[in-house]
Amino acid sequence: MSRRTDLRVKSLQTFRAFLQTMITLATASLGFVSALAWNDAIKATFKEFLGEGTSLAALYIYASLATVIAISVVAVLSWLASKIGGEAAINREVDG
Repeated sequence: MSRRTDLRVKSLQTFRAFLQTMITLATASLGFVSALAWNDAIKATFKEFLGEGTSLAALYIYASLATVIAISVVAVLSWLASKIGGEAAINREVDG
């Protein structure tokens, strides 16, 4: 391969790595914002049903139910991913 072709290939690889990183960061940050929104919605729901008090029992109930919901969602998504199969949208190669 010529030096120019090699440079173009490396530039393309660098751009792809940059793009993958930006997609990963955007996805994580949007997921975080979404999680905060759901957190507020779930807290408001618990306040509606359990009252305004922030007793220790209410906090533990909230934490327990939020954990059960999170585990359930992850389990369903994992099951769905195993049924669908296929490959990830972004494949990252390890350098080296």
